[in-house]
Amino acid sequence: MLKKMRWTLLAAAVAGAGVAGARTPMTLDDYLALSGPAPTLHVAYGAAPSQFAELFQPAGAGPFPVAVIIHGGCWTKHFGGITQMRNMAGALAAQGVAVWNVEYRRYDEEGGGYPGMYHDVANAMDRLRGLAGQHQLDLSRVVLVGHSAGGHLAQWAGSRARLPRSSPLYVADPLPVPVVLSLGGLADLRNEQALIKSSCDRDMAQLAGVASAARPDIFSDTSPAEMLPAGVRTVLIHGEHDNISPLRVGQDYARRAIAAGDAAEVLVLPGGSHYDEVAATSPSWPIVLGQIRKALGKEQ
Repeated sequence: MLKKMRWTLLAAAVAGAGVAGARTPMTLDDYLALSGPAPTLHVAYGAAPSQFAELFQPAGAGPFPVAVIIHGGCWTKHFGGITQMRNMAGALAAQGVAVWNVEYRRYDEEGGGYPGMYHDVANAMDRLRGLAGQHQLDLSRVVLVGHSAGGHLAQWAGSRARLPRSSPLYVADPLPVPVVLSLGGLADLRNEQALIKSSCDRDMAQLAGVASAARPDIFSDTSPAEMLPAGVRTVLIHGEHDNISPLRVGQDYARRAIAAGDAAEVLVLPGGSHYDEVAATSPSWPIVLGQIRKALGKEQ
């Protein structure tokens, strides 16, 4: 079974970046400075200010494959997010990929945390069904891409079919997604509590709620690692110099996924930090783009 998992250190030349190692890895300030084009459409899926998503529709005739992208920022409103992901969204739209850029209520926004944050991601995902016809979206070709905290939420969204019926997050027919790309994701809430605390200063009650008689295990419906096998292929991508979510995190998650019967792959971005993976201007971008195109059947 372990043959399904590949630990891959991709050389910059393979990705077409040429000299990735010659460039200084991106910093948090570099990430916060990212921006991109305005979206085609702003869609509210709830009444709160953060309950919306942005559609980036490519030029030309569809139907278009869809990349759902979920920003990170340590689950807090203080580190930006959706604005920075427009950088990736614009680059993907130029490649003929429709992009659904998801905003959501973070733990420090009214109604955020558990269960609101998860309801937001789920509602944004399922809102795509109502947009597909008018905007030429091919929902048979969808990839989920999440960065950092958004990697956790993307992996969770891809696992929703495994939610227990007893969970307030359960829905009967979630939008299926066959592939999830987790960019420096922090998806194993139970086993990575110490890392999440040191990297993001988050406590589990902020992300997963508190235990109760009806819900004794707070990780059962919040941590993708507890929802395996999810029936999805997960590609875990980490920058070589990522000190927020280091390579080991992806490797550990992949081992668990494969042991449960899922397909998983771990890729390293040479010279990359925790932020290069979401910047279309980064030498790491060709690797990330290549994986998105592969997931959508656009390798040629």
